Amino acid sequence: MIEIKDVTKVYRMGEVDVHALRGVSLRVEKGEFLSIMGASGSGKSTLMNVLGCLDSPTSGGYLLNGRDVSKLSDRQLARIRGRELGFVFQQFNLLPRTTALRQVELPLVYDGVLPGERHRRAREALETVGLSDRMGHRPDELSGGQQQRVAIARALVNRPSIILADEPTGNLDSKSGEEILRIFQQLNAQGITVVFVTHDPDIAAVSRRIVRLRDGLIEKDEMLQ
Repeated sequence: MIEIKDVTKVYRMGEVDVHALRGVSLRVEKGEFLSIMGASGSGKSTLMNVLGCLDSPTSGGYLLNGRDVSKLSDRQLARIRGRELGFVFQQFNLLPRTTALRQVELPLVYDGVLPGERHRRAREALETVGLSDRMGHRPDELSGGQQQRVAIARALVNRPSIILADEPTGNLDSKSGEEILRIFQQLNAQGITVVFVTHDPDIAAVSRRIVRLRDGLIEKDEMLQ
């Protein structure tokens, strides 16, 4: 499903080259639940951005569902991000005066889905994350955990094959964080591939595989289950 080979990423900071990734090779199979760990500056967020087609590698290859990402146009990449990938971040990134239902509908609006189908699929996604009774609520009427559930529903509404989550429990208390992790486990049990970025070993422990980065290289790749 995901295969990168000898990927590097170099950022130019003034007159200095910063090597965020130094030749990373990684294969993620369909249905895996993988955590990417590492200290600040290890390259884990850069790797997530490359996997999510939010950033292009400086060198190396990337196949996503068998397609060579490097050969795709910006428009094609945007289409992949919208249809094959779902993103969940530490910040919920919700619109302040918009109901949960409308928040989840937005990706479908951009994709040109008709109103009736948008509404049905958004309701279905919110029901999946346990928010059937909060569809008409705005973010200021929801707890942090509920807001993250809305964000997960928004990531699900286009029925992606892969969900990429960057510190998805970072702004939550422990109880809410556990509830969010259970949702990801349920989604993975339904066949969705899940890739986490986290610095928390307790969070990573719910996954089946942990890839540890250090100084832009994979230091360790271990199966847990």
